[in-house]
Amino acid sequence: MKDLKHLYYFEKLLEEANNELVRQAKDSGDICVGTVCENVPEPLLNLPGTFSSRLRAPRTGSMEMATYYLTSFLCEYSRALLERAIEGGYNYLDCLIAPDGCTMINRCVENMELLKTMGAGNDKFFHEYMEIPQKGDQNGLDLYVLQCKNHILTPLNKKYGIDISDAAIRKAVEEHNEVCRLIRAIGEFRKEDNPRITGYEYHIITMVTYCTPKKLIIDKLKETLEELKTREPDEKNKFRARVVFVGSEVDDVDVIKLVEDSGAYVCADRFCYGSFPGRDEIILNENEDALTQVCRAYQKRGQCPRYWDTPKVVGRRDYVASLAKEYKADGIIYEQVKFCDPWAYERMVGSVVLRDDFGYPVLQVDRPYTIGASGQMRTRVQAFVESIEIKKIQGGAVNG
Repeated sequence: MKDLKHLYYFEKLLEEANNELVRQAKDSGDICVGTVCENVPEPLLNLPGTFSSRLRAPRTGSMEMATYYLTSFLCEYSRALLERAIEGGYNYLDCLIAPDGCTMINRCVENMELLKTMGAGNDKFFHEYMEIPQKGDQNGLDLYVLQCKNHILTPLNKKYGIDISDAAIRKAVEEHNEVCRLIRAIGEFRKEDNPRITGYEYHIITMVTYCTPKKLIIDKLKETLEELKTREPDEKNKFRARVVFVGSEVDDVDVIKLVEDSGAYVCADRFCYGSFPGRDEIILNENEDALTQVCRAYQKRGQCPRYWDTPKVVGRRDYVASLAKEYKADGIIYEQVKFCDPWAYERMVGSVVLRDDFGYPVLQVDRPYTIGASGQMRTRVQAFVESIEIKKIQGGAVNG
């Protein structure tokens, strides 16, 4: 297929956390709000005069210093972030807002603060820690709203004079929704039998929306959507199976590339940094304050193992199965970053349910944070694709 006009530019933006567009927004006077988890409502970090930066550690090498502070038994995502912070890679942030998502991220951010890895030269810099609900009920919503007020809106207003009014939140939601609509429209092309966009390309485009100021990327997203409308796919589909990729943090772009180079087209994504459910629109009404509606939307759509009430637990497996059906997947790859406790249990149980109750072949993967050219994972994905092909040849159903 013909190369997408902006893909190389998008790839370059993802090579560092403090990328070109982040620097451009900072130079214009905008406040950069860092976060480490999808459970912090994104629109609240993108109020007029602010923009969010979801932390990543691209091109991670040694994690020796972070391992010294966190031990080798904590997930590599948390260690990679701390290592990059110690190196000074996040000193561009004006604040860091972290949720009580898991003990590993908690320890990571606590060490960032104790080691004074950020805020040099900025006497207004602050860290905030917020609780997030474990259940999708009214008590959980009340907690969510209070925590967002106390640990996002109030400090942004007091420290930097940011407008936190209902009107400002609604404006941020409008911009958020525009990005979501564009990402969803681009993702619709993945449903084609011979798709005109690869899962790798789609992952790159989606990732950019988490790591750059949204107002500076919207025009390029629009151009990419228009370009895709007339893009001709390769005459012969090079992929041998279609898979949904499910699990924890996936911000290493080489992960999806490796899977697709092994013959499996990633037709849908359900992982942190993915489009499902991270790029769902938030529909607001005029009868209730915007903050409560934003928090309810995040609580309702949340697919994180942090939620452990029965409707949420059951709903996570139903959600993946519905994606697999909608996007005509032949199988599911269920992954976790090594030593990620919440997703380890979720992966184990979810894989069994999706296989036994829904009939989908499932490959379970325990992977490093940066995968590079992992021969082991490549071999496992290739074997998974071959097993799907054999079932097709034998006339057996590969999905429910």
